[in-house]
Order: sequence, then C-alpha cells, then structure tokens
Amino acid sequence: MFGSAIIVFRESLEAALLIGIIAASTRGLERRNRWLGLGIAAGIAGSLIVAWLTESIADLFGGSGQEIFSATVLGIAVIMIGWHNIWMASHGKEMAMKARNVGIAIRNGQQELSAIAIAIALTVLREGSEAALFLQGMLASASDGPGLVMLGGALGLIGGTTIGVVTYLGLLRIPLHRFFSVTGTLLLLLAAGLASQMAKFLIQADLLPPLASPLWDTSWLLPVQSTLGSALAILLGYEDKPTGMQAVFYFTTLVCIYAGATWTHRNLINSSHKLKSA
Repeated sequence: MFGSAIIVFRESLEAALLIGIIAASTRGLERRNRWLGLGIAAGIAGSLIVAWLTESIADLFGGSGQEIFSATVLGIAVIMIGWHNIWMASHGKEMAMKARNVGIAIRNGQQELSAIAIAIALTVLREGSEAALFLQGMLASASDGPGLVMLGGALGLIGGTTIGVVTYLGLLRIPLHRFFSVTGTLLLLLAAGLASQMAKFLIQADLLPPLASPLWDTSWLLPVQSTLGSALAILLGYEDKPTGMQAVFYFTTLVCIYAGATWTHRNLINSSHKLKSA
C-alpha cells in the first residue's frame, strides 16, 4: 500500500502543481473553470486509454514507442506552456486590472484558455498514464492484494491534489503587481523541466546523443529520490545526474520562452507609447 501511495502521490503532485499554477494565473478569465475541467477530464480519459494500449505503444518504433510517445507529449506541453507565458506577457497587466472586479472577463480570452486546456490535458495524460502503468505492475506482482494497492493509490492521489490546492490558494495571496511575474517564472521553470525530461526520453529511444553522461553528479548531496529532490524536480526540473543534452534542452527552453515574453512585453510598451504620443 505504501509503495502505491508514494507512486501515485509523486505522479499526481506534478500534475496538481501545474494545474494550480495555471488556474491561479488565469483567475478572472471567463469560462476558465470550464476549460480547466475539460483539460483535466480529457487528460484522465487519455491516460486510461494509454495505459490500456501500453503494450501496443511500446512495440512501436522497434520497442521505443513508449519513450517516443512520452517525448511527443512533453514537447507539445512545453509549446503550450511557452505560448501561455508569451501571451501573458502582453495580457498580464490587463488581467491584473480586471481581476480587481470579480465577474469582469478579459476579451478574446477563449483562445488562450484552449491552449492551457491542452497543456493541462497533456500533463494529466502523461502523469495519469504513468501512475496507471505503475499500479498495473504492482497489482500483478504485489503481495498486499488489489484492495491495499488501490487504497494506497487513492491516498497518494488525495495527497498530491491537496498540495496542488494549497499551492493555488497560496498564489492567490500574492499581490497583483507581483502575481503574474511569480506565476510566469514558475511556469517557465516547469516548461524547462519538461523539456529536460523530453530529452531524456529521446536519449532512451536512441534518437539523441547524451553528449555527456552524467554532466554532473549531485546525488551524494541531494538525491532526486529524496523529498526535497523530488520537489525540486517537479518545480525546477532538477536532476542529480543530468546528461549534457538535457541541459541543452533545459536552458534553450528557458532562453526561448523568456526572450519571446520579453519581446512581446516590449512591443506592447512601445505600442502604448505610440498611442499616447499620437
């Protein structure tokens, strides 16, 4: 039971944190809850389908189907989160102003909400399918029995979801003038961490060279299996033994999203100045 609880807690925590951060960063948006719920429901349904078809997926591409599938899901999620951050750079100020009045929505927000729904669905799909696969393996080999394994999974899910809710409520307490920069930074780091994991799967599928393996080793100081290491892995993409290619993906993602958001923000400021001077 304890093993299944830890596994599901670990998988659900990453999804819950991402959902909490995105939910907080989109407060005040019209129909936000509908799109968030749609993303979560689609992710759960997709994860169950993937878990059911896992053997067929694994047999694809010479036995590397699971790695390629996971890398593809991560890549799309990185793109969606990156686009969300860049979009927020031009709409964050407007959102902050309108969030002061409950019930006032941002115009043309539906397109942005569809993007975050996709990002949430992909995250829930990935984490949910991994949790389902782990539970399948434990049900086949565990001595605890199906009831205890499922009970442990349920407790892990409750624990991960609770921390996600706490994160959401905590972010809502941040002053509005700092709110979007904080959530934007968190999403930026989450996207970079997902990109690093994407590189890891592509290396496992022999589609990319590791460049250096490992690039460094901090497992003696902070193993990724520890509580703090796991938290940093989720929030910052921490790895105690990363490859060189993972570092390339991580920092490239950081630079590209940050540059895109900065460019968009500067263009918005320049446009505002031109309108005022006209």
